[in-house]
Amino acid sequence: MFKRLTNRIRLAGGVLLHGRLPAQGLRTVPEISPAEVAEAREFFPLDKFFIYGHARSGTTLLTRLIRLHPEVHCNYQGHFFTRQPTLEGLVNRPEIEDWFTRRSNRWNRGRDLSPVVLRVISDYIMEREARPMGIKVVGDKSPNNLLNGEAVRLAHKVYPDGKIIFIVRDGRDAAVSHRFQAFIDATQHLSKEDWRIRAAFEHDPEPFLRGERSIFTEKGISAAANDWVTNVYETDEAGRSIFGEHYISLRYEDLLAHPWEQMSRLWAFLGVDTNLPDLPEILNAELTSNPDRDWQKQKAGDLVSPLEKGKSGSWRELFTERDKAVFQHVAGEVMAHWGYGWK
Repeated sequence: MFKRLTNRIRLAGGVLLHGRLPAQGLRTVPEISPAEVAEAREFFPLDKFFIYGHARSGTTLLTRLIRLHPEVHCNYQGHFFTRQPTLEGLVNRPEIEDWFTRRSNRWNRGRDLSPVVLRVISDYIMEREARPMGIKVVGDKSPNNLLNGEAVRLAHKVYPDGKIIFIVRDGRDAAVSHRFQAFIDATQHLSKEDWRIRAAFEHDPEPFLRGERSIFTEKGISAAANDWVTNVYETDEAGRSIFGEHYISLRYEDLLAHPWEQMSRLWAFLGVDTNLPDLPEILNAELTSNPDRDWQKQKAGDLVSPLEKGKSGSWRELFTERDKAVFQHVAGEVMAHWGYGWK
């Protein structure tokens, strides 16, 4: 009671002094309760899942493949829990807490309505697209390397009954792919040194492809290694400890090498039938296309023409000895854990 009263006085004072509400600190939004989950599922019954992974780790390919199953739908980058302000940004201000918890609000049943509101919003967004398709399971694919393990915790607060699929790619290949994505799609973030490297590669890629000249700045290769280690370690640790049996991981390289084995494992994890007769043929047909590669060639053909999009092991051609040493020093332990060597 006292907290609500002081909060209202502070807000009123801000309006009198400044003619507007003062800037607010963020609050901690409570987790959804089991009873609220059960109620939400009465209105939105489809099972939910979330595909996480570091940027350029195969999340897009996995999305294309996983939704080949007629009972599964997945769409791209809602960033419900993976990019600020996240879904919680809708309700994490103190004045929203005051609204959703005040005693005169007879709809809240004596509890903060915030987690129910978040669940309903995300459920509706996903199910309005999936239900007309006759889908049983619906998910979102959003790379989580901006929030790492926190993205797992935020998802569990709203979807303790949901599932997490985490795809891991060799950090060196992910770094190479991410670098060229920056060269093509995020040039506004390039430094002068980045632009010099980009121009040199476009003019004569051979020294780079022989490992004689690096596509990375010294600061850039170190940051790439650190970002990959943080994402992979935190996400896997949080996924296993928080979601338990509702968490599964796979390697991008295994998906390419054994697509049916990996996809049937994931579809079984989602609880759908893996014995549909046409699935293997449909899967193989989808693997022959690469829309991302085609788009990059169309947008920056001269820059990416020397590269094979989505290839495993591109780092072997593009990493200098310095790049290898930095990555080994920063990421060697995590790489070894996931089976990534140097041969």
